[in-house]
Amino acid sequence: MIAKTGTTTVVPETIPFKADVPHSAMQIKLALLAAPPEKRDSATVYGYDANNQVAVIRKGTNELICLADNPADTGFSVACYNKDLEPLMQRGRELRKQGIRDKQLFDERAKEVKEGTLQMPKSPATLYVYSADNKDVNRATGEVKKGYLRYVIYIPFATAASTGLPEKPSAPGMPWIMDQGTYHAHVMIDP
Repeated sequence: MIAKTGTTTVVPETIPFKADVPHSAMQIKLALLAAPPEKRDSATVYGYDANNQVAVIRKGTNELICLADNPADTGFSVACYNKDLEPLMQRGRELRKQGIRDKQLFDERAKEVKEGTLQMPKSPATLYVYSADNKDVNRATGEVKKGYLRYVIYIPFATAASTGLPEKPSAPGMPWIMDQGTYHAHVMIDP
């Protein structure tokens, strides 16, 4: 039996996954690659069920939510983020499911933030994204070669002036601010 909590589906371990969707244990192992090591054991993990629906596959106790690689997408990308970013992330998943992407997605969420129907974090909140080429991911063992981890710190409505950060990096790995002055303002760190 599948239980629903809000807009998230909880999938018990007894529900089989399709052959092209890794079992929940492998989704968890791979998703946690994006998390800081000291946060991995206690993070909540969202994965994908046989219908490619996002489901809680492990309930955690800390502030981190990790999202497994979407088997319907090309490439490999997993992410972990502060739970205060969940409304933004959940709304993004809902809009993408409706076929809304790019500028239209950005504008829709901006409208919802302005209307007060989409809540943004009150303080900075971090997103970690770990990605790799498909050829470098072994989904049977959970080993990833040449993976790349980048860091994003959301600070809604921050600007270059309010943070002292440049609008573009001038050195490798230098933090910079993207989407400044908007609900989606964030510090990018690409080591």
